[in-house]
Amino acid sequence: MTKPSSAAAATDTRSQRDPNSRAAGPIVEVVNLEKTYKTARGSLTLFRDLSFQVMTGELVAIMGQSGAGKSTLLHMLGALDAPSAGTVYCASTNVATLTPRQASAFRNREIGYVWQFHYLLPEFTAQENVAMPLLARGEGKREAMDAAAGWLREVGLDDRRDHRPGELSGGEQQRVALARALVNQPRLLLADEPTGDLDESTARQVFDLIQRIHTSHGLTSILVTHNMELAGRCSRVLRLEHGRLADDSAASNVHSNPGPEFGS
Repeated sequence: MTKPSSAAAATDTRSQRDPNSRAAGPIVEVVNLEKTYKTARGSLTLFRDLSFQVMTGELVAIMGQSGAGKSTLLHMLGALDAPSAGTVYCASTNVATLTPRQASAFRNREIGYVWQFHYLLPEFTAQENVAMPLLARGEGKREAMDAAAGWLREVGLDDRRDHRPGELSGGEQQRVALARALVNQPRLLLADEPTGDLDESTARQVFDLIQRIHTSHGLTSILVTHNMELAGRCSRVLRLEHGRLADDSAASNVHSNPGPEFGS
């Protein structure tokens, strides 16, 4: 069963495990990563010898100026893009070696994505949108819809499940997108500017929800953000600069060492 709140669900589902009981150690390991693009003017190298780890259970923010490669890095962590050199291990898998079919199965099984734009299908209800990943995996419609209903309750939208995206506010749309990202019970949540299109108050509410679910469901979460306040609430901040890791420190240091993207 994949419903997050059902007491009768099977006891080995990830959402029911004690987060502290999950295997310790790195869930993400990036080693000597390089990414080079071919352009009309020649080669553009985005990363050079980039290495870092993310430990199981961490909530990590990635920051940096526009064009620093934050989104590209997130894509490589989630097997949406491949490195030019180096290795990316995610959930014990060298994602660069996966075939397109294997990468798709890996993402569906291990990764939940939330983007700056919600990418909900406008002709379907909130519940149908959340059920999509399970249906794509071959789950029965009834089980998928039940699981979707459970996750909509989890994000506080039980009474909006029959609404289409156009009938929802921006914050509600992003909460539906979060439920869709988590319906497969992934080990890793990747979020690319998940609050970037929201006003300040709604952004805090959505981040509060991400933080609560991260903790209660024992997730590892990596999010790209320009919001220094929200980054400061993570456990760790990685700052990219000129293709390298300029800083890797506790989030409590983000205000004292904000980086050039904040005019320091």
